[in-house]
Amino acid sequence: MADRVYLDWNATTPLRQEAKAAMATAWELSGNPSSVHSEGRRARRLVEDARGAVAKAVGGRPQDVVFLSGGTEANALALTPGLRRGAGAPVGRLLVSAIEHASVLAGGRFARAATFAINVTRAGVIDLDHLRALLADGATALVSVMLANNETGAIQPVADVAGIVHAAGGLLHVDAIQAFGKIPFDLASTQADLVTLSAHKIGGPKGVGALVLAEGVEGLEALLRGGGQELGRRAGTENVAGIAGFGAAAKAAMAALKADAARVRELRDRLEHGLRQTPDVVVFSDDVKRLPNTVLFTAPGMKAETAVIGFDLGGIAVSSGSACSSGKVQPSHVLEAMGYRSEMSQGAVRLSLGWSTTETDVDLTLKAWRKLADTLVKGERRNTA
Repeated sequence: MADRVYLDWNATTPLRQEAKAAMATAWELSGNPSSVHSEGRRARRLVEDARGAVAKAVGGRPQDVVFLSGGTEANALALTPGLRRGAGAPVGRLLVSAIEHASVLAGGRFARAATFAINVTRAGVIDLDHLRALLADGATALVSVMLANNETGAIQPVADVAGIVHAAGGLLHVDAIQAFGKIPFDLASTQADLVTLSAHKIGGPKGVGALVLAEGVEGLEALLRGGGQELGRRAGTENVAGIAGFGAAAKAAMAALKADAARVRELRDRLEHGLRQTPDVVVFSDDVKRLPNTVLFTAPGMKAETAVIGFDLGGIAVSSGSACSSGKVQPSHVLEAMGYRSEMSQGAVRLSLGWSTTETDVDLTLKAWRKLADTLVKGERRNTA
């Protein structure tokens, strides 16, 4: 809708033209990528070209990329008891940061009794001392820490986490879904053993994700068993069009990453400056490294659900947090893990920008906010927790 402003890019992104074109080509193919005839080989070529593009984007090997139905399935597959590096001990328990996405907090195939939460700081960054204590007290662990939080945008020190985890003999899973296409990273810089990605966060289609393994990781067991696709790691005929769109989006996102990040960061800062003109506005995780496109804010007395509706009526699409739970009126588990009271966690609104966001979009958003602020921010000013 041309008369609306879209500031919910962390929930999903518009489909890139490159992805749309790649998918249109795939839709014209009739072959099954597992078939050996010419039609099947043409479909297989699209899948493998996309596998190479996704692998290159994160510095992995094509044979270590597993295509799945999305980020949730990718996270569920990654959280597998028994994973190991070569001759190392298999993991027997799971440590997850308290601010992870719901698909990670669910624990994959680990028993609830074998799953433990890692504390985070007030700024929304993992508590490394608590991680060390947990690793020292029990069996070899798989640790899951996201690269960047989907609500606050806070970037986690995953390289430091990896050093601690590997010194304890464990493995590290990094949910990079929200960071992919926004900040540069790869398997080498994160030292991750497993990385999960999602197509629709970078301009690809919804319903496609990937798990990328570091070289030498073994013990992955398929969630879906059947025909042996994806080297036996995920059964079922591949979503050729979706995978082709994922590969094209990955290429486009990597080519534009540096320029997009710099431009979007300037717009984000402009947006934050305008929001702060309202007294007592709080921007969460503003004292640590964040994604260049993300602002999570609140003001005393504000209710998120009312604010989101108010913005929407004003032509601005925003979110009250993770899109997977934004339909539920409940406090943000991320902000509660950071130590904020429920009044704060229930009042947070997320604004997230993307490659087509303009200065006009930001100015229209601030104009809408100024109209909303007097009615949304009611009552006696409350102190933050």
